[in-house]
Amino acid sequence: MNTEVHRHQGRCADLNSLDTLSPQEKKRQGYIHELIQTEERYMDDLNIVLEVFQRPMSESGRLNDAEMAMIFVNWKELLACNTKLLKALRVRKKTGGENMPVQMIGDILAAELSHMQPYIRFCSCQINGATLLQTRTDNEPDFKNFLKKIATDYRCKGMPLSSFLLKPMQRITRYPLHIKNILECTAEGHADRGPLKEALERAEELCQQVNEGVREKENSDRLEWIQNHVQCDGAAEHLVFNSLTNCLGPRKLLHSGKMHKAKSNKELWAFLFNDFLLLTHASKQFTSSGPDKLLHIFPIHFFFSPCNLSILPPCFLMHDILVKLPDPSSDEPIFHISHIDRVYVLRTDNINERTAWVQKIKAASEEFIEKEKKKREKAYQARSVKATGIGRLLVTILEATELKAGKPNGKSNPYCEVTMGAQMFTSRTLNDTLNPKWNFNCQFHIKDLYQDVLCIAIFERDQFSPDDFLGRTEVPVATIKKELENKGPVTRRLLLHEVPTGEVWVRLDLQLFSGK
Repeated sequence: MNTEVHRHQGRCADLNSLDTLSPQEKKRQGYIHELIQTEERYMDDLNIVLEVFQRPMSESGRLNDAEMAMIFVNWKELLACNTKLLKALRVRKKTGGENMPVQMIGDILAAELSHMQPYIRFCSCQINGATLLQTRTDNEPDFKNFLKKIATDYRCKGMPLSSFLLKPMQRITRYPLHIKNILECTAEGHADRGPLKEALERAEELCQQVNEGVREKENSDRLEWIQNHVQCDGAAEHLVFNSLTNCLGPRKLLHSGKMHKAKSNKELWAFLFNDFLLLTHASKQFTSSGPDKLLHIFPIHFFFSPCNLSILPPCFLMHDILVKLPDPSSDEPIFHISHIDRVYVLRTDNINERTAWVQKIKAASEEFIEKEKKKREKAYQARSVKATGIGRLLVTILEATELKAGKPNGKSNPYCEVTMGAQMFTSRTLNDTLNPKWNFNCQFHIKDLYQDVLCIAIFERDQFSPDDFLGRTEVPVATIKKELENKGPVTRRLLLHEVPTGEVWVRLDLQLFSGK
């Protein structure tokens, strides 16, 4: 056993000091340090914009809400994305020790870069904000002097707001370069090579999506119009249309138009998104000539009835919806929507419209279900690879206590995600609790005692947007081995990091194969 330990320690880096690493590994650690350090600086810049510019500009009353939104777009969403990335990096560094080499970083980058889509919206809209800022500055000396005054804050280092607003695009384009540098210094066979390659793919894909984002501006305009004219309440009370879906990336409007309830003849306005179908009805007259200025956003017939719209429950989630024709040979433009245990009969203006609605709803539902299926298959394949490792770790997530509240009612709908490299398990979601008792079992194949890390993250389940972070903790398998030496299964209480409150109770049983 001792020989095995020394062999692994020699391969990993002597683990005593960064000074004893090979030149290649030193270079790799230098690039990892550069990535984390520049991420810290970028986070500082994001916060500077909020504190030094956005807050005083809002409080001054010099710009109305629409102008503020045009300049700063979804800045807080960017902050949320990078806060999550930076917290995961900090937990990883803390787990290994401040002066110790970081063994794995690709898994974190691959996971977090998959959730950076808010950058697509920001970079697409940023040109409008920059134009507004330049116009106001050129035409209003008082406004120009106001911006110069608030930019004298020492944290700005002489840079104007316009320079800070370019930083998100600059940061996104740097991720592939950072990852390439780390990858070039990561030896073949190193556990981090695969995850780093995946992270590079994610980073390049994100840059491509950002570049394509300008073409998505029309979709964004439509979603903003819906946000301003559809009154959200009930389950959809906090729904932000122009944002990320739960699991399909940015929300897209696929189809919209007028239809009627077949029995009552009630007029409805329908919106089909990639994650749900929304039916609305007219609630009151517009108070302004708003729609006249937006005829380019929707087909012109959409504005025959100038009104505000109220949601007709429920919101039809794509994985719960089934659409069919009562009689395909019928000339009557009627179709059925089945949702959980109810059937809704709807009528369009003509057969062509009915055909379009049925085809588009079916396609959206199939794409949603296929995405969920692939996600499950990927997790299953990672778990069911024939055990070629040195042992297995049996994990039971017993419960979590004192979680952060994720909902307005002071509760959460928490679930737990447990990973080791590509192996991943997800618990069921428990509703309205801060102290979930999961008693959730999972098993991991151990490939390397000194590089494998058990990661436990807890999230708040959300139907219409990405799940909120409720805490994360990590335990190296080497630590588990040391604690479990000849003791059998052990129950541990683990504090959740990067959140103000919360802990998770787990039972761990490490079983090494004979001779390991």
